[in-house]
Amino acid sequence: MSCLFNSLSYFINENSFKIRQIICDYLEQNKAIIDGIETKEILQYENNRGNYISHMRNPCTWGGAIEIQCACNIWNVRIFVLNNRDPGNRLIEFIPLSGQYQNTISLYWTGGHYEPIKN
Repeated sequence: MSCLFNSLSYFINENSFKIRQIICDYLEQNKAIIDGIETKEILQYENNRGNYISHMRNPCTWGGAIEIQCACNIWNVRIFVLNNRDPGNRLIEFIPLSGQYQNTISLYWTGGHYEPIKN
C-alpha cells in the first residue's frame, strides 16, 4: 500500500485501501481538482496512456499532489506537506476548492516517502 494513503488513513476514518478507492472514484466522476482545468485534462498530462485512474487503483502505485488535492476536496480538510526536499523544509498547503475546511492534516515528504505528522 502506498505511504500517502497509509498516512491519510491516520487522520481520515477509513483504511488506506478505501481512501484510495474513494479518491479514484472522485477522479473517475471527473469532479474538479483545481479551478480552470478539467480533471480529465490534468490526468492526461500526468499519464499520456490515458489510464491514470486504473493505474492509481493499484495498491502499489504511489499517490501524490493530485490525490492530496482530491482528499482535501472530498473530506474538507486542509493538508500541509512539509517538503524535506526544499531548503528550509518548506510547507506546501493544499486546501479544498471551496476554501472551507474542518480540520488540518500535516504530512512529511522526503521526496519519495510520506509520513503523518502526529500532533
